[in-house]
Amino acid sequence: MKKALTFDIGGTKIYYTVVDETGKVVSDIKKNSTPKTFEGIKNIIKEGIAKYENEVDTVGIATAGAVNNENTAVISSTGNLVKNYREMKFQEFSKLPVFVENDANAAAWAEHIIGASKNCPNCIMLTLGTGVGGGIIVNDKLFKGKSGAAGEMHFKMYPDKRRKCSCGAYDCFEIYASGNGLRLTAVEMSGQEDITTYDVIDGVKKQDKLMTDILNTWQEHIAIGIIGLANLFDPNCFVLSGSMAQFVDAKKIEDEVNSEIVTTPTSVKIATAGNYSGMIGAGLLAIAALED
Repeated sequence: MKKALTFDIGGTKIYYTVVDETGKVVSDIKKNSTPKTFEGIKNIIKEGIAKYENEVDTVGIATAGAVNNENTAVISSTGNLVKNYREMKFQEFSKLPVFVENDANAAAWAEHIIGASKNCPNCIMLTLGTGVGGGIIVNDKLFKGKSGAAGEMHFKMYPDKRRKCSCGAYDCFEIYASGNGLRLTAVEMSGQEDITTYDVIDGVKKQDKLMTDILNTWQEHIAIGIIGLANLFDPNCFVLSGSMAQFVDAKKIEDEVNSEIVTTPTSVKIATAGNYSGMIGAGLLAIAALED
């Protein structure tokens, strides 16, 4: 059975482990805080490869930032990684093939192969966290776009500049559907500048009407985005992952989406591949690339 050494490189943490071709994690998961230097990140990758290179068939890397269609390099990075991260030459680290993919795409692939969207040839995963990530699968293949950057969930929700997004544009889906989006909705609806997402969730648990209304408005924003995506891509299902997905009523959103879309009904599911889906997906993609 083929195995892959697989990494997940994010702005705050770097994980690595070994997965087999079924997506099973077969070694301990090593966790590191993401270094603030280019050399520090390189050293963690070298450490993992030195430990496992002779036990695996390939190396998979899930990374923040868009990845080219050759799956060799990062073409646009994120603000919480070192400035010259795009210069990383991943293949130089190992004698084995090294397969690089965006972390949200990798997680979407894990869900597609072993998780909530298994047996769904057309599916979209939305990662709801501080921001919003995305991965799109069309006819059992990752949809990457002309350069590799497809799946960025920064399409415009409103035309009149209500909220500025982290990307610099106004009214992107991310600034409404993310955890930060929930906080901004809470500020607008409560008039309290210091309100947090924790306050909202705690209030919902206590059946506070205002907090419940805030959470429902946030879910409506998510539904609006999904309606647009459903009409564009006509997927079998949507998968919601990330730290904020636990607060979503998937059935409620599914019903709202299906009441408005012009395509055939879709389903909305909560992710099941687990917290390490990015690593697992990168490993599965790396092993699949060997077979291709």
